[in-house]
Amino acid sequence: MFVVVDASVWVSRLVESDEFHLPVKGWMNSQQEQDATFISPSLLLAEVGGVVSRVTGKPDLALNAIARIENLPNVRIVEMEKALMDDASRFAASYGLRGADSVYVAVASTLKIPLVTFDVDQRERGSKLVDVIEIPAQ
Repeated sequence: MFVVVDASVWVSRLVESDEFHLPVKGWMNSQQEQDATFISPSLLLAEVGGVVSRVTGKPDLALNAIARIENLPNVRIVEMEKALMDDASRFAASYGLRGADSVYVAVASTLKIPLVTFDVDQRERGSKLVDVIEIPAQ
């Protein structure tokens, strides 16, 4: 299984104090047991780094989080090339998606795979273009 994973999900997985940490950890572990591959645009690294640094106040922790994601064997980072960004731009304009949200939707659309996110606006608007998975709260 392949799935596009939004920054909101990665942050929940990496920040233990996040309210969704345990559900995400459980979901990701179960996906890994099924040999799932988590796919995200390269934008993910900047988003995760920024959020983890702001939430914890520890830039070194944020850099560590980025390195952890990059080194996971079941993670694939997609470069943000022009064709992908053209799709993201059209999706943002046509569906009112935020810029960063449209990039994740464009990756899912291009690869024809589902997206997982906690972002309500992205989930609602993006579901017009791709399948969106909801992680059940435990």
